[in-house]
Amino acid sequence: MADKLWKATERKVARIIGGERVPVTGRSRGDVPDIRHRWLSVEVKTRRALPLWLRDALAQARAAATPQQLAVVILHQRGLRHGEDLVVLRLADWVEWFGGDHMPPVGRHCPRCGGWLAWEPGDPGRWLCASCAWEYFDRG
Repeated sequence: MADKLWKATERKVARIIGGERVPVTGRSRGDVPDIRHRWLSVEVKTRRALPLWLRDALAQARAAATPQQLAVVILHQRGLRHGEDLVVLRLADWVEWFGGDHMPPVGRHCPRCGGWLAWEPGDPGRWLCASCAWEYFDRG
């Protein structure tokens, strides 16, 4: 039986960031994150669509960013302290800046969208695009 979309998404994100999906079985809300990772506590939320204003804000930040800048959107809720603000960025940009061991060699880009290809932990011949989740197998 095929995975539900949210499970498949958690698996793909785990591969991209170099983590491992934690099965839901036996865990309570807040017990453990969706993805086990060396230095991140990751919750993955899948939605049919994200708000257009949020995508527009990120596109605006990306358009204004220089190659030395990371494009982010800061979300602030009135009445809350700024320490509670949220930072939003594209996963592909996060991988490019913070991916560490799971960054592909320079020039290893997705032939479909140009995003970074991150290698599959435990299978160095398998690569996954951080932007479009396209999978590439390099057995040579």
